[in-house]
Amino acid sequence: MSRPFDNLRIDGGRLWNSLMELAKIGATPKGGVCRLALTDLDREARDLFVRWCEEAGCTVEVDAIGNIFARRSGRKGDGPAVMTGSHLDTQPTGGRFDGIYGVMAGLEVIRTLNDAGFETDAPIELVVWTNEEGSRFAPAMLGSGAYTGALDPDWCLGRADRDGRTVAAELARIGYAGDRPIGGRPCDAYFEAHIEQGPILEAEGKRVGVVTGAQGQRWYEVTVTGQEAHAGPTPMPRRRDALVGAARMITLVNDIGHRFAPDACATCGMIENQPNSRNVIPGRVWFTVDLRHPDDGRLAAMDATLREGIAEIADAGSLEATVEEIWSFPATPFDAGCVSVVRDAVERSGHGWRDMVSGAGHDAVYMARAVPTAMIFVPCKDGISHNEIEDAQPADLAAGCDVLLQAMLARALSEPQPA
Repeated sequence: MSRPFDNLRIDGGRLWNSLMELAKIGATPKGGVCRLALTDLDREARDLFVRWCEEAGCTVEVDAIGNIFARRSGRKGDGPAVMTGSHLDTQPTGGRFDGIYGVMAGLEVIRTLNDAGFETDAPIELVVWTNEEGSRFAPAMLGSGAYTGALDPDWCLGRADRDGRTVAAELARIGYAGDRPIGGRPCDAYFEAHIEQGPILEAEGKRVGVVTGAQGQRWYEVTVTGQEAHAGPTPMPRRRDALVGAARMITLVNDIGHRFAPDACATCGMIENQPNSRNVIPGRVWFTVDLRHPDDGRLAAMDATLREGIAEIADAGSLEATVEEIWSFPATPFDAGCVSVVRDAVERSGHGWRDMVSGAGHDAVYMARAVPTAMIFVPCKDGISHNEIEDAQPADLAAGCDVLLQAMLARALSEPQPA
């Protein structure tokens, strides 16, 4: 059965141009983007986003943790909105599409509806979430976590970067410490479009991924303490070398990823060595661990293996080691109704597609705790993301945005449009 919005299509060229314009803010020589959360570059991107939303006729509000909400009114007033969005912050060596695609896809949905003079019953709301990446302020997804109550808002505002600058202070500095309360906005459903950040869609020649949920994830900070000593006079058997111990622990992390294959991922992404002098035996090492698995039981087993292994390595090297879990979320299924809406949209489009589970964390994971949620993936070149060479095809991005448009309209429209 045909619907009044089946023939609506987004403007793929306009979507691409918006993405490329935004990619200029924080552009790197290698073609990527470095735009860390709550920096001056993030402020510049936020300002551009707000201007574009206001030009599209949206009402823009900012909450106390800096989440930005742009609302296009519906025919039925200010009832629960159909929401979409993602983030503008990037990794230090990030790409042009991670997060940003979801924001610009949402803006293109609004622009398309404006071009067609198409009214929805429910409002359409586009959101930019603060500090999704977690590369400057750990952990990730602070804005959506605070919004949904999964994280304490005051704790989030007090998180500090490596230089001691807090989220609250940086929000005030860049002018995005909003006056709206955190959370509580009426929301009917949340859809998020994103590049896959993995190789499956491209390898299978599929244009769209219907995301049924996200795998569980745990972040840790590990501190290994030994004893600093002179590199020359200290005999090898008498050393308490924190870096040697940390190296063995990092190898353990990699082994855990292989041991719990094929679905496990285990990564050490940051390391700090003290005193970091070439002729001093290291006395203290700090590093991070990221464990992921779609099965909560297996993820718990990975956690136990990590803790037991680190304790054994520390004991063998006469070292002290602390393991602090700073962030976690369980495997998260998305709402069956919203997933069905996305499937219907992509089936009507004629694009090749498949169901899939997200290997990465997204703001949609926290939103799924509060409202019906689903995600839409599109391929990225060679499955590479969190890298300056991250790339995606304009036709794939347009296809995913069309699916987003159709899914949001199926949720936001309950009555036929007037003739």
